[in-house]
Amino acid sequence: MGAVVIFAPSPVLTVTIEDLDGEADIHIHAGGQGIWQARMMHALGASVTLCGMFSGEVGRVARHLVRDEGIQVLSVEGPGSNGAYIHDRRGGERQVLAESAGHRLTRHELDQLYGLVIQAGIDAGTAILSGPAREGIVPDDAYRRLASDLETAGCTVIADLAGPQLEAALQGGVSVLKIAEDELVASGRAVSPEAVDLVPAMQKLADDGAETVIVTRAHLPSLLLHEDDISEIHMPSLETVDARGAGDSLTAGVAAALAAGSPIHEAVVLGTAAGALNVTRHGLGTGDADTIQQLTRLVKITPYQGGGLEPAEQSSPDELARRLRRP
Repeated sequence: MGAVVIFAPSPVLTVTIEDLDGEADIHIHAGGQGIWQARMMHALGASVTLCGMFSGEVGRVARHLVRDEGIQVLSVEGPGSNGAYIHDRRGGERQVLAESAGHRLTRHELDQLYGLVIQAGIDAGTAILSGPAREGIVPDDAYRRLASDLETAGCTVIADLAGPQLEAALQGGVSVLKIAEDELVASGRAVSPEAVDLVPAMQKLADDGAETVIVTRAHLPSLLLHEDDISEIHMPSLETVDARGAGDSLTAGVAAALAAGSPIHEAVVLGTAAGALNVTRHGLGTGDADTIQQLTRLVKITPYQGGGLEPAEQSSPDELARRLRRP
């Protein structure tokens, strides 16, 4: 695998309480979109450099945890604090006990972080622009400038964004844009989550600055727009433990494969397999490369035929194992 740099402006510290035979099982990790992407890419064997703001005692703990995972960190420190949350999953669903969003980056902090991303991006050749923990952490226009400057420096720029950050990045130009169907509808670019409405929205995204567009659709096949061709990405739907992080894992797989020189369709296959495995696990952005590579055998990319799409097939673990063993 190749090298990837991630712009992760606001990592968070996560505390999750699980049930283990009637006892509280407490897990402490660094989290946030950029962290989950970095974790999956590292599992796939990519060389990952994460550029982010790590401030206060929360930030120091989060940075330590990220480095412990083997991920290179280029950090900016300041007088504020990173965000954090405490979630209780003992009842089966996430219950929010406490959340802190973290501070807005100052002008000097943003300038420092911007410089780190450009420098690391030039060295890596592939960059992911990930979103902030909340609105207002960084100015939206930072995404336009980063997309433009990284592209000028010869980087493959991958954006996993929504809302104002998405619009800003499009103005700068991106190589690959990944977005979920609900985010596309919420932005007003698509009038409904139906495929017949998503396709023209994808074509408009391409007109506005995205060379390739991937739209994820939960249990339905994802859609891919590349060089004016629309494809459907089919993957058996595995039994879900936690759906969060699947889209970030898909982005990570795509980025890792592109950084290694794979063509876009192979990259999408790897990303789809990574996202599919992630939903079967409690940890966000987690998985092992061998299992993901096996799952790529189940991913099918077919031409889009128009109209509605059938839901992805649900597979039990036993059925999945049988299918993977088939020659």
